[in-house]
Amino acid sequence: MNKAQYKSNFKNALSAFAEKLQQHVSTENGEWSVKGFIDVYKNIYTISSDTKIISKILEIHIFPQIIQFAEQIGYNIILAEQQNYYPDLTFVNKQDESVKFAVDLKTTYRKQNGIASFTLGSHGLYFKERDKQKNIQFPYNQYSGHYCLGIIYTRNETSEKEIVNINKLKSIISVIRDFDFFVAEKWKIASDKQGSGNTANIGCMLNLEDLKNENGIFSKLGEKWFDEYWVNYGSATMLKNGQTVKITGISDFLKFKGRTDLLNKIAKKN
Repeated sequence: MNKAQYKSNFKNALSAFAEKLQQHVSTENGEWSVKGFIDVYKNIYTISSDTKIISKILEIHIFPQIIQFAEQIGYNIILAEQQNYYPDLTFVNKQDESVKFAVDLKTTYRKQNGIASFTLGSHGLYFKERDKQKNIQFPYNQYSGHYCLGIIYTRNETSEKEIVNINKLKSIISVIRDFDFFVAEKWKIASDKQGSGNTANIGCMLNLEDLKNENGIFSKLGEKWFDEYWVNYGSATMLKNGQTVKITGISDFLKFKGRTDLLNKIAKKN
């Protein structure tokens, strides 16, 4: 089996797995089946709506399923050694250890006009120097594909922090509900803007349909242009109105490269 076949099989398996996760985390009415923390006195402490707390508990909630999934498709999982390492999960094929896939778990919530933003990893050192092992589990160029396993949810504004006895478990309103899971190749859902102002992180699309359909800015241009753009992000410059400015948009970058013929391949946002 060649690398392209490994990649296709892995993507299809991961997508099928993601479709089943909603049943694992939800009650019959779509609420999160996790209600809070329990102590030895059978008191349940409901969860804060803080997105970092929710994200971490969601990861813990689905992790046993991920381990089982990896075993079923013949992969070992290596966890990121440190908190700031990329990726969250490295899948290594048991029969051919040169076949590796990077999977990041990304959780975010719906807003009135889309979703809250999340990032797709750094465009810094390990992204640029792809044979180096700085802040990454394995050198970037050893991965056959880079994927995002995304979890989108709705925050329940009526939930409150409280302490409830286990006998009243069913009366607790879950802090989140209405899950959507998706799997996407990272470059296919990327935008041409940074995901955060202070760090070198790649931004993503902010529409659920764009994410599910892998309709990112580069989806029609191809992975080569995604790589070249983000390797040069903020360092390449061009003249605009007689002034030298940093290039921070794909349209300007294509003009800078003399490829105005590709401007019509920039995917439109929903």
